Amino acid sequence: MYISRNIRTFRVSNAVIWTSALFIGILASIPKILRIHITKWELLADISVATSFSILIWYFNIYMLPTFRAGAAPARFASKRLAGSLALGIVVMAALVLIYQLILPQYHFQSMMLMYEFRGLVINLTIYLFLHLIYQHHITQLISVELEKTKADNLSAQFELLKQQVNPHFLFNSLNTLKSMVEMQDQQASRFIVMLSDFYRSSLETRKQHLVRMEEELSTLEAYLFLLKARFEDGISLTVNISDAHRVSFIPPFTLQLLIENCIKHNIVSLGQPLHIHIFSDDAFIVVSNNLQMKRTPEPSTGLGLTNIAQRYQSLQQQQMEIIKDSTSFKVKLPVLNEDTRDRR
Repeated sequence: MYISRNIRTFRVSNAVIWTSALFIGILASIPKILRIHITKWELLADISVATSFSILIWYFNIYMLPTFRAGAAPARFASKRLAGSLALGIVVMAALVLIYQLILPQYHFQSMMLMYEFRGLVINLTIYLFLHLIYQHHITQLISVELEKTKADNLSAQFELLKQQVNPHFLFNSLNTLKSMVEMQDQQASRFIVMLSDFYRSSLETRKQHLVRMEEELSTLEAYLFLLKARFEDGISLTVNISDAHRVSFIPPFTLQLLIENCIKHNIVSLGQPLHIHIFSDDAFIVVSNNLQMKRTPEPSTGLGLTNIAQRYQSLQQQQMEIIKDSTSFKVKLPVLNEDTRDRR
């Protein structure tokens, strides 16, 4: 049996069917094996009847299984299908006995018709119940895959909404900063416009991507930092110490921007109390750390930012994002996402 995420099929391999059918045939013939006066050819014929019957019942029951459909309720034990299988089994066993009687008339198969029919009912029930068990396991796995896919799609939608909420807010603040710079005839105003343009161009290019290279994210972050420095001046500083190995890893776009935005939102940022943000490599993590200086009057917050990022990493890497907070600092540790993670997504 195997499951494909792209083609939702249920199959039992021919090797399993034929091997199990032979095993059932031998097992069903044990009473005759224990008989003293029985020839080798009579025993082989008896095993052949049970084996042939088992193979036919295997394929019939597999053919009668319902097709799994996304969103449909899982298949339950179907008494009608079982009744149909048993009825067909009675007919098939009778036909097999008559065929073997014609081929090997010296063994008197027809006189043991009731014994063969009873044996057929037991074999049929055994195969049906076993097949139903593995099919239910198959359905459970498919439903789990569908739930994970739905969860991932939902997280992507939430993450996209979060980006759409942050960018307009940031744009509003940036335009206010630009207005002040123009009024003061600041010589950096033209560069500010260029950096703002580059930042939003990069944002548009990566918006539809699930993952981007860390180098690309850091490049976007450089433009973002320039815009923040124009607004807060020396009230904010950012140092980046990412190893070369981690620079070729992947990250959900806007993650670092969202984390820095979260730092600014909850902490005092001023010339007298500068906010220091440090992004660095730490084993299998990328760490975003800042000194803790909480605002006396916190801004309204939905709490979705960090939660959504954590869920995104959980769905991508099956590894938890870590949050460490003490009296002086706040750290977010992001698991490093490698090439395999992008391929799975």
